[in-house]
Amino acid sequence: MESKRSKKNRDFLGYYLPKNPFSIAITSIFAALTCVLTMLISIPVPATGGYINIGDVGVMLTALIFGPVIGSLGGGIGSALADIFLGYPIWAPATFIVKGLEGLIVGLIANPRKVRTYFNFYDIIAVIIGGLTMVFGYFIVEAFVFNFGIAPALVELPGNLFQSIIGAIISISFVVVLRIVIKISNPQVFDLIFIPIEIDELGSS
Repeated sequence: MESKRSKKNRDFLGYYLPKNPFSIAITSIFAALTCVLTMLISIPVPATGGYINIGDVGVMLTALIFGPVIGSLGGGIGSALADIFLGYPIWAPATFIVKGLEGLIVGLIANPRKVRTYFNFYDIIAVIIGGLTMVFGYFIVEAFVFNFGIAPALVELPGNLFQSIIGAIISISFVVVLRIVIKISNPQVFDLIFIPIEIDELGSS
């Protein structure tokens, strides 16, 4: 209940909004990681003026570990910054929305605050649906927002699909290790990111 939660810690579905220094730092770190991964490998697509990259690894990992709030902000900001740094500033607003939505969906489906083990079957479903969200999100942007037309947008679709598959495989491969490392090195870290299920249920009773 609202009366049993700190008014300074507003939350979205149990995930704190990034207002405390720690969550802001985590968001910044993983935004930087996503930015670096996006810039690490970039393959231009002349038909749309965009590029293929592996930034989805950062978006998906962030959302799988920390949930929809930090996943959407870290993924969206980091990806948009990469567009700017790589010389694609016109794509930055669309990228912020599409990659932010990808992180939001992955985080909502994986819902790490409910994860009792280091691996959850919903992790797989999350990266699949999140990846498809990215693929079709860019298709809509390219075909209708930028008005490139359906044919040029279809040219980039297989590349984006491959990009989402690579992102899903790598993020799933590393998420277990990262969860173990974080929980062993600092088991209280998630208390500043989201409300544990037990506390949430107690506060709602």
